[in-house]
Amino acid sequence: MDSHLRNILLKATGADDLYKVETIQSLWSGYGSLGRFGLIGAEFNSVVVKHVQLPQRSEHPRGWNTDFSHQRKLRSYQVETEWYERWGKRCGDDCRIPYSLALEQHNDEFLMVLEDLDGSGYPVRKEAVGKNEIQACLTWLAHFHATFMQEKPEGLWRTGTYWHLETRPDELKAMEKGELKQAASMLDKALSDAPFQTFVHGDAKLANFCFSQDGNSVAAVDFQYVGGGCGMKDVAYFISSCFDEHECERLEASLLDTYFAALKNALALHRPDINASEVEAAWRPLYAVAWTDFYRFLKGWSPDHWKIHRYSERLAHEVVTKLMDTNSESA
Repeated sequence: MDSHLRNILLKATGADDLYKVETIQSLWSGYGSLGRFGLIGAEFNSVVVKHVQLPQRSEHPRGWNTDFSHQRKLRSYQVETEWYERWGKRCGDDCRIPYSLALEQHNDEFLMVLEDLDGSGYPVRKEAVGKNEIQACLTWLAHFHATFMQEKPEGLWRTGTYWHLETRPDELKAMEKGELKQAASMLDKALSDAPFQTFVHGDAKLANFCFSQDGNSVAAVDFQYVGGGCGMKDVAYFISSCFDEHECERLEASLLDTYFAALKNALALHRPDINASEVEAAWRPLYAVAWTDFYRFLKGWSPDHWKIHRYSERLAHEVVTKLMDTNSESA
């Protein structure tokens, strides 16, 4: 670590000295790293540092190395910095995130010094989840959506999620011709026109949740694609990251019941002026639309992806058929 970055960390943490504990992971496409640093003489033992150094040419694992994708990634780190600087402090214990200690941006380099959630009671990462963990994550999403419902995403993505149609023209172009491709703008419009717009995390997969030892409490990380949208986008994407096609089919109704029960409680706490039943009536039918929108992206981005299965195909067929019929009737 060079002296400039070292001084930022020491000043931000009040530590007398620091040392590298580990590299947690490299960032997507070679855009830097996420590391843990131990602290000496500070009030806490460690911090996590997200250090983004944009390369001249990225190394995307699926070959999407265009200037457009580079600019999207650059924007994503600007959004994440803005998120922690302006919005993140509004997240309470019900939608816990790491607090930021320092945020630096210079040209194409970003530095985020963040609370180490491992040391704050969230040391567990999961590859498979049980009922408690699922409920914890859906409750986190409910409180997040309630906290930011009807806010304007200033400084964030106008429309959140990393697969949003406007930011993924290359993937749309790569799709094979058919009704799903034709329906892309209709799917986007149905979600963008939904009542009760809120903020969506934008990448709410299981890997971005950090759990307590007992699995009953959870915090979330990675806010590169936070922005405006319908909460069903996060819910559908999260569920898709946890279950295979058979479990998705079997658990769909109960998982949505869990989310909307949590949302009712969250709105009573954060936005008692909003009728939870009206939100559910507007959003529940859009779960399948949100799922289909993500499926549409996958068909262009990675046609052999494991999430392209019969459950996704069934939902997509039902949603697209309905949208096409509605569109033809109104034409």
